[in-house]
Amino acid sequence: MEKKSIASAGLLGGLVGAGLVLLGVVLGSAALDIKEYERTVTVKGLSEQEYPADIVIWPIQFAGADNNLEKLYDTLDESTQKIDAFLVKNGIPADDITVSSPSVTDKSAQSWGDDNATFRFSGQQTVTVYSKDIAAVRAVMGKLSELGKQGIVFTGGYEYQTEYLFTRLNEIKPAMVEEATRNAREVARKFAEDSDSKLGKIKRASQGQFVITARDKNNPHIKKVRVVSTVEYYLSD
Repeated sequence: MEKKSIASAGLLGGLVGAGLVLLGVVLGSAALDIKEYERTVTVKGLSEQEYPADIVIWPIQFAGADNNLEKLYDTLDESTQKIDAFLVKNGIPADDITVSSPSVTDKSAQSWGDDNATFRFSGQQTVTVYSKDIAAVRAVMGKLSELGKQGIVFTGGYEYQTEYLFTRLNEIKPAMVEEATRNAREVARKFAEDSDSKLGKIKRASQGQFVITARDKNNPHIKKVRVVSTVEYYLSD
């Protein structure tokens, strides 16, 4: 009876051991399958297009100086009227033109003032053109010297540079994202082909930021729009 119990226990142990071995083989095979399935390649796809700007902001800053404050304001007003008339004459609608308040400095009232300055008062003012007609505005820019010949002194700085805007990004986004994704897939397909693999489905994808810049410093009214998509694909043999 005791020998029979020992034999039964041995048989049970053998069966358990065989089962564990078999389970290990199955799990090992599954692990290999999963590992094989999770082979991936990550690629980037670029889409880059050029578009004309659709809004221009053109600040025209000018200055005047005088020892008489009232005369200085008269000079600034006269210059403003000349600029406004010049713009309208050259096809810029009055509604596209705005005028800022003049900024006047009394040099004698400044602690760092120059007692030998030729003029006590100096002032600046800005006429700004905000337009969707880029071509018309750029044409007028080339004629601004005509006003300089009339005695208007133009000034400016970094904050008064002409600005060109592109506001139709939402219109072009879908097509550009599609192109970037298509380009990424082509790169991944070539990689899979070179590595004797097959390209599978997308595991994950991310869209980079859209970047808008001037095409070059001489053509700021032409915008270069760029986006890069990053896509990870599964690979299989």
